[in-house]
Amino acid sequence: MVDQMRTYTINKGMMESWQKLFETGIKPAHEALGIPVVATWVNADHNQFIWVRRFADGDDVPAKEDEFRNSAGFKSLGDQPSSHIARMDVQNLEKGAL
Repeated sequence: MVDQMRTYTINKGMMESWQKLFETGIKPAHEALGIPVVATWVNADHNQFIWVRRFADGDDVPAKEDEFRNSAGFKSLGDQPSSHIARMDVQNLEKGAL
């Protein structure tokens, strides 16, 4: 299992509309393809939206990302996601053995 932590710096004054877009469009589009969103946070001090999505296996990530970008759910959002995001950081995380 691989979790992907995505940290987006949202354009000033757009956090509220971003959260609505995420909940009504982005999250459902992911979940329709079997990519669960497992957590979300807002770091208001830095205007960041941080979220984690999960993949069954690291080898699945490129194919699932491609499937998402080509999905009707994502395409229906048009340029709305990119118009909100000033910066994006993505990290793939695997559970360590303890």
